[in-house]
Amino acid sequence: MGDGLVAPGDEGVLSAEALSGARVLVAGLGVSGRAALEALTSLGAAVTTVDEHAEQADVRDVAGFVADGGLDGVDLVVASPGWPPSNPLLEGAVERGVPVWSEVELAWQTRVGRADGSGPAPWLAVTGTNGKTTTVGMLESMLRAGGEHAVAAGNVGTPLVQVVADPSVDVVAVELSSFQLHFTHSMSAQAAAVLNVAPDHLDWHGSLEAYAADKGRVYERAQVACVYNLADPLTEHLVREADVEEGARAIGVTLGTPGVGQLGVVEDVLVDRGFTPQRHTHAAELGTLADLAHLGGADGVPPHVVQDALTAAALALAHGCPPAAVRDGLRAFAPGEHRSQMVAEVDGIRWVDDSKATNAHAAAASLAGFAPGSVVWIAGGLAKGARFDALVQACKDRLAGVVLIGVDPEPLAGALARHAPEVPVARVDPGDTGTVMTRAVEEARRLAASVRPGPASVLLAPASASMDQFRSYAERGESFAAAVRALSPDAG
Repeated sequence: MGDGLVAPGDEGVLSAEALSGARVLVAGLGVSGRAALEALTSLGAAVTTVDEHAEQADVRDVAGFVADGGLDGVDLVVASPGWPPSNPLLEGAVERGVPVWSEVELAWQTRVGRADGSGPAPWLAVTGTNGKTTTVGMLESMLRAGGEHAVAAGNVGTPLVQVVADPSVDVVAVELSSFQLHFTHSMSAQAAAVLNVAPDHLDWHGSLEAYAADKGRVYERAQVACVYNLADPLTEHLVREADVEEGARAIGVTLGTPGVGQLGVVEDVLVDRGFTPQRHTHAAELGTLADLAHLGGADGVPPHVVQDALTAAALALAHGCPPAAVRDGLRAFAPGEHRSQMVAEVDGIRWVDDSKATNAHAAAASLAGFAPGSVVWIAGGLAKGARFDALVQACKDRLAGVVLIGVDPEPLAGALARHAPEVPVARVDPGDTGTVMTRAVEEARRLAASVRPGPASVLLAPASASMDQFRSYAERGESFAAAVRALSPDAG
């Protein structure tokens, strides 16, 4: 094994030094599974790959493999995040006492020291139902503005097992899903945040309680700070339940005036009363809403963007970044594709792509950023059993019209009929998938033309997954943008 490998802190967990010559099963050959395979091979492990859907896997009949004793003699299973704990291979490993790690756990246990000899790069970890990627991107931008070689990784960007093998990295901004956290056992983040918890992926976790508990694992063994959302009491509960390092503090984030131990907003200023030495009497300025103006639209900066910025700031401050780096990082940050992204303005109508809003919680946050009565909402897709009554009730005042896409529009159509019967609704026949977005854009343009007084916005925030008609949320967003640009030769 190479120098600088970090042994686990939990008693009974396989040490990284034991990986040389260990028999390891990699379950799943997605992006993280392939990265884990490469890392384990480089460490000298004897690796078998198992995946029902990958031609290059050593084993494709998972159930048969388990039934034939394939787990006998296995030292470790590394599970890809798409594999739920109910999978027979993972259940069998747990029953036999075989350690099951996520790729995140493997990364934590195989970190190398930094080039300056100061030990492995610390992790600043973010999870939550929505907003993770934006928050981690903002955090990376702040850290770089402070002079650090920071890398965003995990559920976004480069797999963690590759990042932690680079001694030039100073700090890692880590995006973590609940899937990844489930089999993560010994991570000790320098600081961690749960942005929010709303029902999602319940088919994978089995219940909201189990889903929330896996989110809360991000706080375990936190060293400096646990950042939570004052508007979401469940996030504070998860902090209270966590077993953290001595001296780690709970830091609340609010869109209102902060108290001691919190970050918040005073008039149009983002302020810190969690880390500044004068926090009992004064708030330290971190930036202003104007520093986020490029992330908003004509109706201002959406509240969820401000919330994400404050959470990223809290994590950056926990790492030791100066306030000026928070401000400069926010100014430099550019959001990812399909996240409240302005596509074009055509004939006075603004067209906004938030295809990444794949659940009701994300769609609600997106709609909240618009003025009442100004939005034609394109929504629908694969609902995965979700209900939309609370979403429609909360956001109906924003709606000037709705265009429903998706193979099964009934969950959203029913909620609209019950709670917003006065809002005009157009349904797009799903029969011709190839033209669904072109037809949706045409219907949205018709509805937006009747909005008085203007200006109107058309928002793609589907509140549903994309796989019923598109390969991904990205393809859905790209299809929307192409249809918008086709409206006018000058669009986009």
